[in-house]
Amino acid sequence: MRNSSFPVTKIFIREILPILLGVLFSVSTVSAQGFLRTQGTKIINDNGEVLLRGMGLGGWLVPEGYMLGTSGFANSPTQIRNKIESLVGVENRKLFYQKYEENFVTKADIDDLKEFGFNSVRFVFHWDKLTPPDQPGVWLEPGFAQFDSVITWCKANGMYVILDMHCAPGSQNDGPISDSDGQARLWQEESYRIRTVQIWRKIAERYKDETTVGGYDLINEPAWDLGPVNALLREIYINITNTIREVDTNHILFIEGNWYATDFKGLTPKWDSNMVYSFHRYWAETNSSSIQYLLNLRNQEQVPLWCGESGENSNPWFTNMIRTFEVAKIGWSWWTIKKIEGAQSIWSVKKDPGFDLLLKYWSGTAAKPSESVAMTALLNQAENLKVENCRVNTDVLNAMFNQVFKPGLYPYKNHEIPGRIYAVDYDMGSQNMAYFDQDYQNTGSGASWNTGWTYRNDGVDIEKSVDAITHTNGYDVGWTNTGEWMKYTINVKTAGKYNLLIRYASGGASGTMSLYSGSTAILSAKAMPNSGGWQNWKNIVVPNVTLQAGTQVFKIEITSAGYNLNYLEFQLVTPSSVGGESNPVTFKLNPAYPNPFNPSTLISFTLPKTGLVTLAAYNILGQPVKELANQVFSSGDHEITFDAAGLPSGTYFIRLETAFGMKVIPVQLVK
Repeated sequence: MRNSSFPVTKIFIREILPILLGVLFSVSTVSAQGFLRTQGTKIINDNGEVLLRGMGLGGWLVPEGYMLGTSGFANSPTQIRNKIESLVGVENRKLFYQKYEENFVTKADIDDLKEFGFNSVRFVFHWDKLTPPDQPGVWLEPGFAQFDSVITWCKANGMYVILDMHCAPGSQNDGPISDSDGQARLWQEESYRIRTVQIWRKIAERYKDETTVGGYDLINEPAWDLGPVNALLREIYINITNTIREVDTNHILFIEGNWYATDFKGLTPKWDSNMVYSFHRYWAETNSSSIQYLLNLRNQEQVPLWCGESGENSNPWFTNMIRTFEVAKIGWSWWTIKKIEGAQSIWSVKKDPGFDLLLKYWSGTAAKPSESVAMTALLNQAENLKVENCRVNTDVLNAMFNQVFKPGLYPYKNHEIPGRIYAVDYDMGSQNMAYFDQDYQNTGSGASWNTGWTYRNDGVDIEKSVDAITHTNGYDVGWTNTGEWMKYTINVKTAGKYNLLIRYASGGASGTMSLYSGSTAILSAKAMPNSGGWQNWKNIVVPNVTLQAGTQVFKIEITSAGYNLNYLEFQLVTPSSVGGESNPVTFKLNPAYPNPFNPSTLISFTLPKTGLVTLAAYNILGQPVKELANQVFSSGDHEITFDAAGLPSGTYFIRLETAFGMKVIPVQLVK
């Protein structure tokens, strides 16, 4: 793993994301072994049943406006390309796209997806990457080289690649996702259907013997009035199947229904012995009854199901939907890998200030920049796409894996008192577990779960803050409603009396806040009077708040609405006396020394009382590699050597578990 692309947020993921999948579910979750194929209602490989857990590479070879911030004036790939070309010219546009595509998906991205727990990717492509629009039968090797790169990276990680024709010749629906001009000409002109069949034959000829390719997703989200039994859709699928099977009998064919992969009328009975019905699931209920018609289809046709796209919702929705898929043994591929300032994707791409200026120009709110200024902004934005420059949305990964297989509270940040706790850094967990918010998911009503659409992907409403830089991490909790709450795992290092500083803003009637440690009230219905505006920040100081030492869960409750919340800060006034000592012993796990190390490093920790200690080393997949201690230790300071002889170089995590709490530190073995 590259240190340069392994920031604190990603280290934190390794601390809280042990891969429990293979333990909890009796299906293959790891290395790609042999061709994927179907066996009744199952997808299998040489090792047995496989449950695909994938990520769609959306936004890379098929950019969409909502991912880049251009949706107000350019939604489809062609519209976006034309906007850029009109500003910087043809050659500069080509240079930008070269850098954009080089940086958007790299080996580093695929390596990290594997470590996060994914075993497959859905490779999203536009048909014109493989053949010029006006030259049927002519093939573009640079486009195939992009296929080859991803396949090579996935092969190294034991992952499968599903090739998805996201934009078919002529467009399979009338929306920007198919790069349409407003028509679905694939269904109106036979020449486009012939071209589609030809492209799939070429793909099959090239990858017929490649076991890393999991299969071919023939047409993404067809959507057109094709009659009551979708006759034309069935016809093109059979034509594609026939031409592929002439050269390739190895690969699964993924068949999507009409109307955005939801309607499978006319696509039965099955026409191939190695096919899967692929559906998409958005903005719907997450219970099993909501997919019962698909389960009936699976049982009736004895054909496996695969959810080729889902996502674009809140974390609780992610958790509940994936859990439903897992219980039903349906593989899934999430949408999507990266977006500019995206809270729902795996990575959030930082928006370059110059690129923001381009967006404002295109939307009519700023003057036209010069060609050189525009090009600099575009190249800077392309640089921000590199995985090492992106922010991992830890809460999204937690929702997709931890909360599905081992639900509970997981700290989002390491909170210590004395210190400051930002309101937006509440624990990770589902609705009614880590927080309660009145709107927390979209099941078809169009509800906004995070009104500010930023930072986190839960029901808690978060906005960018304009508070002074010394008083903000950039965000605050807003749009508060009575009865809403957030929880925070806190380590109080020193028991005693504290001054509690509350940073808030209010433009309405006075609201109130309560604060609890477990079930103990620390603060009851404290008034938050009007401060003169929703971003006019003020301090309220509550003196002499008593806190006990140790790890505990705080809850901030909005007992009556009417204010935005930035942070709580606890300032120690008087430490508690323990046995005449003003500084009682606290529970600590110190940084390892040396670190990096080879082959051993010293692990030191402190216990406030005698107790059982479990100390172990884990690899980046959350798997134990060495037990260091499992015994009772007395109170005070202790040292244990971690001897890593025989282990490969890389990042490991030392986890200390006691009755006083759990702590984790990273260590780096360099040989």
